[in-house]
Amino acid sequence: MPVDISAHYTLPSYPVNIEKLRRRAQWFMDRLEVGEQTVSILLTDDAEMSSFNSQYRGKEGPTNVLSFPLFEATEEFPFSDLPIDELGDIIISLDTALREALELGQPFPYRLNWLIVHGLLHLLGMDHERGEQEALEMYDKEQELLTRFEHYRRNQMTHLAINVDHIATIRQARGTTEPDPVTAAAMCELAGAEGIVIHLREDRRHIQDRDVHILRKTIKTKMNLEMGATEEMIAIAQEVIPDLVTLVPEKRQELTTEGGLDVIGQKQKIAEAIKNLGEKGIPVSLFVDPDLEQIRVSHEIGATFVEIHTGRYCDAETEDEQEQEYNLIVDAANEAYQLGLRVNAGHGLDYRNTARIAALETIEELSIGHSVISRAAYVGIDQAVREMLDIIRQAQNSL
Repeated sequence: MPVDISAHYTLPSYPVNIEKLRRRAQWFMDRLEVGEQTVSILLTDDAEMSSFNSQYRGKEGPTNVLSFPLFEATEEFPFSDLPIDELGDIIISLDTALREALELGQPFPYRLNWLIVHGLLHLLGMDHERGEQEALEMYDKEQELLTRFEHYRRNQMTHLAINVDHIATIRQARGTTEPDPVTAAAMCELAGAEGIVIHLREDRRHIQDRDVHILRKTIKTKMNLEMGATEEMIAIAQEVIPDLVTLVPEKRQELTTEGGLDVIGQKQKIAEAIKNLGEKGIPVSLFVDPDLEQIRVSHEIGATFVEIHTGRYCDAETEDEQEQEYNLIVDAANEAYQLGLRVNAGHGLDYRNTARIAALETIEELSIGHSVISRAAYVGIDQAVREMLDIIRQAQNSL
């Protein structure tokens, strides 16, 4: 792992999301063109930092950040020529970081980002203590990176797409015309949803062909058509031209989609489906389990997106089991992102478990249906969508 973060100390009032901090450090390293190197970051308190400061710099009291480069780069021997892949160590005092944030009127996450950038630049050989010119150069580089990151973060807000299948399920239970998923889709969009998802199943248990054609004409945001990779469904998609097709496994006896596509086992079939849809300009997403090899093969056969199946994470019965499934999702999303795939996620997400997934900066969109439609039975579609959007926004804005 290029960025290794350990914490000897935590701030009770400002808990640090270690995984998110690791990804942010990796983002800065990528922009500094040392993304393949490794860095170790230690989070500590003022007491331990004072000890380090005294031992290594001969100075009393704590400081905000210390950097220990493993190698001093020069023009003759740049980091790209290193026979080793380690930049060095960064130590950050969370106590001092918080104190400085309050004194400067900065958000604590921003201050922590600045300290990471400052520490990385020291590892790369910059030093503000060597003179005014170098101090100015270092300051300019810090501001450039932090500004770019804030722009990136603001433009990487995870989108919410609402699956309206279960509105159609209620309608089909009585064989009438109400409730209408077309009306529900419009209400979801007005509440802030940035996409509508529908699954046209082979047995037409909920969404009907009529719904697909009318929704294609009425959806104002983005239409994501979920379907099996069959000749019938591909022909329908080629006629309708949705904004995105998500290929999913489908079994007649299942209540809902139970797992990801076996892209490896059906490689030729799925590749042909991607090719046929691509001829009509339709991008394809593959609904896959958080499995690295499935991700790699999805990329190999030309998928534009993968949608990572979050069902096992949502269904986990213990904290340990959920943590294990969450880490699989993190690794899969990172792998897909690094390969150049766009990343969505969904299945089983609700008002309790969505925040951690929404906080993953590699994930572009969450597809959520059942929990929002269930909530809408109590509070209405508008409020149900807005409540889920609030959860996603808070997760994005947290550290």
